[in-house]
Amino acid sequence: MAETLRRVLNLGSAAGPGEENTAEAEPPLLLLGGHGSGKTALLFAAALEAAGEGRGPVLFLTRRPLQRLPRGIGAALEPLRLQKIRFQYPPSTCELLRLLCSAHETRGPAPSLLLLDGLEEYLAEDPGSQEAAYLAALLLDTAAHFSHRAGSGRGCGLIVALQTQEEGDSATALQLALLQRYFPAQCWLQPDAPGPGQHCLRACLEPGGLGARAEWRVTFRQDGEMTVTPWPTQAGDTSLHKGSSSGGQP
Repeated sequence: MAETLRRVLNLGSAAGPGEENTAEAEPPLLLLGGHGSGKTALLFAAALEAAGEGRGPVLFLTRRPLQRLPRGIGAALEPLRLQKIRFQYPPSTCELLRLLCSAHETRGPAPSLLLLDGLEEYLAEDPGSQEAAYLAALLLDTAAHFSHRAGSGRGCGLIVALQTQEEGDSATALQLALLQRYFPAQCWLQPDAPGPGQHCLRACLEPGGLGARAEWRVTFRQDGEMTVTPWPTQAGDTSLHKGSSSGGQP
């Protein structure tokens, strides 16, 4: 689902030549960042982007309702798009697993995009590697089931948001390395020098082999408005070009 997120960060502009991929062909994406890094805002923007594509509804899973709708998304906040986003609030890992396992029993149009916010909260209940692998596999299986229901060329994408922890936590690093095997595409959000009354982030998109790597500066004002601009590329800037195979930040 790298192209969906790329369109969000490109403010809804169309993909370039050779960048258009069906959701069925795109690998699942892991959205990574610290507390308050804007993961939920970007996840909701991705939901609105997918809802405007004229395909199936969007399934948005999170423990609790959004406190407010992100600003700065412009015409994307039109009622018809909002109506296509189906929010569900599994309060525990057990309820989340039950919901995913019952996906084959649901009726109606298959979702075109499956979103999960706050994966770390569910994993915290049972932080073992086996449990993380089972939940990741079940998320992929659910998205594959929706893709099968939707038919050829109309697959269901998958984006999962995970809060990263401080460096030095070996258990968390191992868990992240495991999840990266299931989610080859990743988008990292890292703090950038803020301006007056602003919260700034550097977004780095690794599409998992499909399309080119890209970076943006994401800025949130105090009123919640989000603006996105291309990251100014500088020669010799390698701060986000480290390998991620070890589970560390890029």
